[in-house]
Amino acid sequence: MSEQKIPLAGVIGSPIGHSKSPQIHRHWLSTMGLKGHYIPMNVAPDDLKTVLHTLPKAGFVGVNITIPHKVSVLEIADLVTDRATLIGAANTLIFRKDGKIHADNTDGYGFVKNLESVSGGWDPAAGPAALFGAGGAARAVIAAMLDAGVPEILISNRTRVRAEALRSDFGKRLRVFDWVQAGNMLDYAATVVNSTSLGMIGQPPLRVPLDGLQKGAVVTDLVYAPLKTKLLEVAEEAGCRTVDGLGMLLHQAVPGFERWFGTRPKVDSATRAAALR
Repeated sequence: MSEQKIPLAGVIGSPIGHSKSPQIHRHWLSTMGLKGHYIPMNVAPDDLKTVLHTLPKAGFVGVNITIPHKVSVLEIADLVTDRATLIGAANTLIFRKDGKIHADNTDGYGFVKNLESVSGGWDPAAGPAALFGAGGAARAVIAAMLDAGVPEILISNRTRVRAEALRSDFGKRLRVFDWVQAGNMLDYAATVVNSTSLGMIGQPPLRVPLDGLQKGAVVTDLVYAPLKTKLLEVAEEAGCRTVDGLGMLLHQAVPGFERWFGTRPKVDSATRAAALR
């Protein structure tokens, strides 16, 4: 009688100790009574290809990918989804039965699902979105917002050239503002997103003037340490609807978990509590 293999998954990065993914996936495995394990793996860039080709032989069905491997993993994968290609990064790998590595990016999906959880819901067509930052996370956010039907994205980054590069990649629905003018974007914005690390514990504050925030606008910060950043605090006081960054992390984990372990998990208050342990 052949032994039934227990599915294994995990997260690969370097460093990896800070990742909350193991807490989230283990919570789901345990509460749903599923067989399976999810482990963090610190893998150096030079070893990534070897490790990814070895893991399926050890019973792994897939992995999450985090910094610094999200871009380089596209070169290793056999199949890459359109959205991962557009974003230029992957965060979820599926090891297929035919031996092929399938790469996807669920960050944009997680971002939109998180926004939809705001009180009163999120209407992408309500007006332009203002976006601070032009890094990897910004690419996922832009792709997802354009796809959801946001009419225009106003973007500002400390280094303007990076924002200009995004405009040339994503097209005319992006309008670039100088960093010194970033606060002006808020006058028009129905959605406001901080995709920079500014305001995070141990990082400099987000010094953009926030007096232009529109009452009723949906404001989110991808930073989730602290859970309530200065941006969210000020937005709440201005009568905006706010949603913290932790939800994006929880929702982006759902598609991978479902593919690996065969059951779709729910993002609820118990999931949030597990991530914050």
